Amino acid sequence: MTLREVKESLGLVACCAAEKLDQTVTGAYAGDLLSDVMAHCQEGNIWLTIQVHVNIVGVAVLKDLAAIVLVNGREPAADTLEKAIVEKLPILTSRMSAYELSGRLYSLGVGSGA
Repeated sequence: MTLREVKESLGLVACCAAEKLDQTVTGAYAGDLLSDVMAHCQEGNIWLTIQVHVNIVGVAVLKDLAAIVLVNGREPAADTLEKAIVEKLPILTSRMSAYELSGRLYSLGVGSGA
C-alpha cells in the first residue's frame, strides 16, 4: 500500500513532501519516546506520535521512515516543518488518537512491519 492510499483512506492531511506520497508503506509504529522508535521502527514504516519538535525529523530520517503522522490534532512546530521540507520527509496529521489510527491502519492491512 502506498502512503497516498493510506492518506486518502484515513483522511490524513499532508503538511509537506507531497511528492513522496507514492512510496510503499512497510508497516506502522506508534510511540513517543525517541529512543524506543529508534530501536523498533523499521525502514518504510509510518510513525504515529504526539511529538511535534524538530528531533522527530532526525529520527525519521535516520530510520528511513515513509512518514510521520501527528495524532490527536497536533500540528508540527515551525522548525519541524522547515526541516521536514528540506529532508523531503512527509509529515501528515490526524485528529484521531494513536490508538484509533493504529486500528484503522491494521484494518487496511498495514501491520507492524517487523
